[in-house]
Amino acid sequence: EVQLVESGGGLVQAGGSRRLSCAISGFTFDDFDGDYIIGWFRQAPGKEPEGISCINIADGSGHYADSMKGRFTISSDNAKNTVYLQMNSLKPEDTAVYYCAAEEWGFCPDPRDSAIRVSGSRGQGTQVTVSS
Repeated sequence: EVQLVESGGGLVQAGGSRRLSCAISGFTFDDFDGDYIIGWFRQAPGKEPEGISCINIADGSGHYADSMKGRFTISSDNAKNTVYLQMNSLKPEDTAVYYCAAEEWGFCPDPRDSAIRVSGSRGQGTQVTVSS
């Protein structure tokens, strides 16, 4: 069973940075036992979930939603079985619960429309609050 645990959230001032971590168990990045994609999403109160970025574990290639390009960077550490989301120049509108999800044999991005879609296990999320 694949399990994901996010960490790194908290309160940050506008203009600041934060790095979120997604620690994954249930498969090992380096063992190539399956072809996984990992995605980062966020959901603000009263809003629909929003895809931020995804990464192909097999080759480390990442993709970003158009609205997220420039301020967010996804990366992975195979030795730690962890995916990161570096967030810079944060704005109050970035306030949300951020969560990661994993899917075996998924597509990053979705070839139909280049959207960030990950159907599979997800973590509980970590709250990021950006103060003005």
